[in-house]
Amino acid sequence: MSQTLSDIAKALVVDGKGILAADESSPTIKKRFDGIGVEATEDNRRDYRTMLFTSPDAGRYISGVILFDETLRQSAADGTPLVGILTSGGIIPGIKVDKGAKPLAGFPGEKVTEGLDGLRDRCAEYAQLGAKFTKWRAVYTIGDDGPSAACLTANAHALARYAAIAQEAGLVPIVEPEVLMDGDHSIDDCQVVSEEVLRTVFAELTIQEIELEGMLLKPNMVLSGADCPEQAGVEEVAKRTVQTLKRAVPAAVPGIVFLSGGQSDEVATLHLNAMNKLGEQLPWQLSFSYGRALQAAPLKAWAGKTENLATAQSAFLERAKANGAATLGAYA
Repeated sequence: MSQTLSDIAKALVVDGKGILAADESSPTIKKRFDGIGVEATEDNRRDYRTMLFTSPDAGRYISGVILFDETLRQSAADGTPLVGILTSGGIIPGIKVDKGAKPLAGFPGEKVTEGLDGLRDRCAEYAQLGAKFTKWRAVYTIGDDGPSAACLTANAHALARYAAIAQEAGLVPIVEPEVLMDGDHSIDDCQVVSEEVLRTVFAELTIQEIELEGMLLKPNMVLSGADCPEQAGVEEVAKRTVQTLKRAVPAAVPGIVFLSGGQSDEVATLHLNAMNKLGEQLPWQLSFSYGRALQAAPLKAWAGKTENLATAQSAFLERAKANGAATLGAYA
């Protein structure tokens, strides 16, 4: 029996598991590799990601992996396609399909995500290459006057058009509207803007007739700005985030997979755990779709050396297991 969009979406947020975001663009992964003194060659990028994907028992805590275009097409050093490695480990392959956030004309400092041109053909090809889900990220900055109505509507429209094209191709869209931590704004400001962003996005998804049961939401948590002198505690972040989601996210959406968005790996886990410990009966699963919060420790341990493979995989599994427990409110 063929899997429906709803089946795939539910499988991505099954109890105790979440998503690894390994879709860093070439410039981004170069920055990460620079930090450990490793040259960002195609082979090194492949070897690093192979190390993550072949970690023993990764499928116990990782339901899916978001890949970059290059990675979806790559094979490991022994010739095994990376997509094959994931699927044989019970992990669902996904793909980032946007072309990045670009300056929004007429609105200095604000951005709109591009990539709708040619998206239908890319999605059809990605489905043939084995991808089952997709991701598109929009970013919003909290400033004196921002985000503007123009930024809100432009990004919501692009997210909804993307979601429609992905679903047409039989791929589950992860819709990622990220309110950035950058700035000195309070948690109150973040909550107001996050709710406004989510309401705008879901209004547009409704207009574009997106099958809500066959998508996932990847939002920011409601946090104090990185430079805010008063940082909200773990419990407050959990309560504010859940309150905001209850106000703005339809119950038909099967799961919400948070981004870590600049939080440390430990703090991102604590926040997710606290949300799942609130004891509220929520209509959606609360899980994770972390990049740095899962990768910082294994990247440092790996340091580009084959002899560090087991140590790096152990570091990755430790973070994956911790976040798997946090989806159940059972992280200690």
